[in-house]
Amino acid sequence: MPERQRIHSNPEFERRFAYCRAMRVGDVIHVSGTAASEPDGSVTPGGMGPQTERCLSIIERALDDLGGGMADVVRIRIYVTDIHQFDSVAEPLQRAFGDSPPTSTLVEVSALVDPEMLVEIEAEAIIDAAD
Repeated sequence: MPERQRIHSNPEFERRFAYCRAMRVGDVIHVSGTAASEPDGSVTPGGMGPQTERCLSIIERALDDLGGGMADVVRIRIYVTDIHQFDSVAEPLQRAFGDSPPTSTLVEVSALVDPEMLVEIEAEAIIDAAD
């Protein structure tokens, strides 16, 4: 069985809800649903665009900590509280993935864990064994 490597970004919250930020199993990295939390625990201000950028930044750090990067992402799932604001999400996604976009699912949800949270993103990456 491949070794499992876990990283945490908010150990107290993650312990409470029994999950980790990301896990690498062999050449695959799974990043949990990532919302726009700041280091002090507050939600990133400014709306869906800045929150999307923050989510992607947290995901990028998790991937980096486990030996991957944004170019290794093969699938994302995006949960938004207002589908009509998708353009605010699309722009940061374009900057993050450019000409190498992953597969993607976008779902509107009625709410996220904090009413100020407007977007949450999951990611899966496959690391080339040669990397």
